[in-house]
Amino acid sequence: MHRIWKRLDMPGLELARITSDASGVTVRSSLIAGGATPVALLYTWTLTSDWRTRTLDLARADGSFGIAIARVADRAWRIDGQAAPHLDGCPELDLSATPLCNSLAMRLLDGTGELAAAYIDAETLKVTPSRQRYEKLGERFWRYIDLGVAKGFTAELRLDSEGFVRHYEGLFESV
Repeated sequence: MHRIWKRLDMPGLELARITSDASGVTVRSSLIAGGATPVALLYTWTLTSDWRTRTLDLARADGSFGIAIARVADRAWRIDGQAAPHLDGCPELDLSATPLCNSLAMRLLDGTGELAAAYIDAETLKVTPSRQRYEKLGERFWRYIDLGVAKGFTAELRLDSEGFVRHYEGLFESV
C-alpha cells in the first residue's frame, strides 16, 4: 500500500510505502519540504501490529545527518543508542514533516484525549516532548490542538477509510 501527501503550506511531497506482516508494520518514506529551509528526508518507521512505534530511522537525503530512535519501554526511548530521559512519558513520536504520525496518535488515543509526543523537528532533527490534544468530532473527523511546541495551533483532520490522514487543514492533503 502507498500513501502520497502533498504540502499545502509550501512546495512539498511525501511518498510512503506501507507494508505489514505478522510481526508488524513498516513504513518507508521519502519526503521533501521546500520551505525557508528546504528539507529532504528518508525514513523507515517500524511499528507493532497495533501501530505503536518500535523504531524510527531518519536521515537527510544527502546523507549529512540522521538519527535513530528506538522504544525501550512503553514510554521510554533511546536516540542513537543513548537513553533519552527527557522523553520519558511520551507514548509516541511526532515527526513534523508528515501526517503519518497523527494517525499513530489517533489510533493510540482511540477517542478524544491528550498525550505528550516526542516531537521531531524535521529541519534540525531535534527531539523534544510536546503536549498534544486530539478531539474526535466524527467517525473520520478530528481536531488537533497543539499544547506544546506550537502552542495554540489547531487544525481539522479528515481521515480515509483506513485511518490515514486524507486532509490536514492548511498543511497536508493526500494525492
